[in-house]
Amino acid sequence: MKTNDSYVEAPNLSVKTADGTVYAYRELGKKTGIPVIFFTHLSANLDNWDPRVVDGIAQKHWVIAFDNKGVGLSSGKVPDTIEQMARDALTFIHTLGFEQIDILSFSMGGMIAQELLAIEPRLVRKLVLSGTGPRGGKGIENVTKLSDRDLIRAIFTLRDIKTYLFFTRTDNGKKKAKEFLVRIKERKEARDKMISIKGYRRQLKAIHEWGMAKPADLSEITQPTLIVNGDDDRMVPTPNSYDLAQRIPNSKLIIYKDSGHGGIFQNHDEFVKSVIAFLDKQQ
Repeated sequence: MKTNDSYVEAPNLSVKTADGTVYAYRELGKKTGIPVIFFTHLSANLDNWDPRVVDGIAQKHWVIAFDNKGVGLSSGKVPDTIEQMARDALTFIHTLGFEQIDILSFSMGGMIAQELLAIEPRLVRKLVLSGTGPRGGKGIENVTKLSDRDLIRAIFTLRDIKTYLFFTRTDNGKKKAKEFLVRIKERKEARDKMISIKGYRRQLKAIHEWGMAKPADLSEITQPTLIVNGDDDRMVPTPNSYDLAQRIPNSKLIIYKDSGHGGIFQNHDEFVKSVIAFLDKQQ
């Protein structure tokens, strides 16, 4: 149900950094405590977050979602490395004046979050990695190939590409895909701008190179970490989630059955409950 404090009605805000870059963001929830910063996926803008996930977590926590540099309503040029995306995210976070944050990340956002932790680990209290994998992880270098193939498929079937990339092709997966695509279109006014084709290609290049890069030492991530995925993620193959859980010392793994890359959206109620319990647990 829409209310004045729902993500669907949250105003588009912006902040200008010292170098003149403007970052677009939306915030929700009581502005107290440690904010939860949402790190988003390939090609995504503010409208790509599931309102049920944002609203659910914002009932208990201060939530901020933002457009990466050069994407949507944010200015500048889209970086072509994951590390630079992390540095840009840090600039945004510091410009807002935060000294400590929690991170909820999805897909490419999880890659950015891992790089951010390598640069400035003290900034992050708790970490949620969903639908993502480690640097040099299995099959991550195939994201471009898979995305291009599913884009053609989407065009020919007149469907949103996320139907194929995010959800399983079971009856349940197809039903959940339709429901999700309706939810992300609930916002009717002041919607965000789509990423440019050039920007999208630069992000794909960044993911490809990150997938081919030398693995990081994930034992250095000491923060409590919640790792979540579907059991049939085609985009960032599910074994990567198990790999993250094995290599990050203080981590917990949740795998949703009959779910794909967008398992957190398909199982949004369970996901929200798990994230709130994780963030609220004293550790």
